[in-house]
Amino acid sequence: MSLQVHQVLVSASPGDAVTTAALELRPLLSLLGPSNIYARYYAPELAGQVLPIGDYHQRPDRGPADLLVFHVSIGDADVAAFVAERTERLVLVYHNISPSEPFRPFDPAFADLLDAGRAELARLRDRTVLALADSEYNARELEALGFGDVRVSPLVIDVGALQGTEVDPATDHHLNHVVEGPVFAYVGQLLPHKRPDLLLEAFYVLTTFLLPGANLVLVGPTRLRRYHHALQHFVRELGLAPSTWLTGYVTTAQLAAFYRRADVFVTASEHEGFCVPLVESMAFGVPVIGRDHAAIPETLGGAGLLLPRDEDPVLMAEAMAAVATDGNLRGDLIERGRRRLERFDSERASARMLGHVLSVA
Repeated sequence: MSLQVHQVLVSASPGDAVTTAALELRPLLSLLGPSNIYARYYAPELAGQVLPIGDYHQRPDRGPADLLVFHVSIGDADVAAFVAERTERLVLVYHNISPSEPFRPFDPAFADLLDAGRAELARLRDRTVLALADSEYNARELEALGFGDVRVSPLVIDVGALQGTEVDPATDHHLNHVVEGPVFAYVGQLLPHKRPDLLLEAFYVLTTFLLPGANLVLVGPTRLRRYHHALQHFVRELGLAPSTWLTGYVTTAQLAAFYRRADVFVTASEHEGFCVPLVESMAFGVPVIGRDHAAIPETLGGAGLLLPRDEDPVLMAEAMAAVATDGNLRGDLIERGRRRLERFDSERASARMLGHVLSVA
């Protein structure tokens, strides 16, 4: 019987970084033997690609020689119990767990899940035969928890597929025939630790004093309704509604359109285990502005304009204006991004990931 290597997630949804990583990893693991993705929760459109975790118990032909690849990004008691009771050897892929404090005012229950995730992670230490982290930042967290065999394995990011995606016609038309002026784009979930509120403050300064005709597009969903409403209220309070677009969930074709139109990618995030949109922006030739927090400096690797971690909205606004208007600075950042992309070559990342798994297979 061939080796079985199956993946487990707490939840799976289109466009989610953890889900995308699991989908990219599945063809590699299939080279070793049967490989499926199981999740406690998953979006209906992923049915068939992702199976309910309850189905896993219906297959009795798995044993201690097989591998279970568990993607960790949040807590869930049912999934933790499932992993604890399995006999397969455990390979842990750590995408980082967001700190709970920024979430607690908006969704205490979700904050509790994050805290539970960290507690569950610590309990997996002795159960894990191999711990993979997609950044040195994440690896240090695992080592601090006492995990033994911790290795850094960059995410398999197929930016070529996104670059080759045919853009959504309606979104493309709106961005290129209705929207005038430079476009500053943020891509990612709208969550408290990513600080879209700080980005809105900086954009207010930018359009009030430096670039009145600028536009800001915040591309991505939010899982916190109260926080989303707070952001919408903040946009209205600052008078930014005419030039600010909170898109919500977008398709791949729409995302490609936003990247093609963006003049600058900017994030004010204070916690990222990796931050895939930085790499996607480099692939589309969009210069990047970020803050010196968590894994952002590591992912950028000098390929973006890195602001100090305690900067205020005024400094961020000045940086945004400089990157949008200074041709030499823009060209330098775009070229540095192009060179940095070599670090995230998908074939090399795939080979490295497969090599790590093979070493314990």
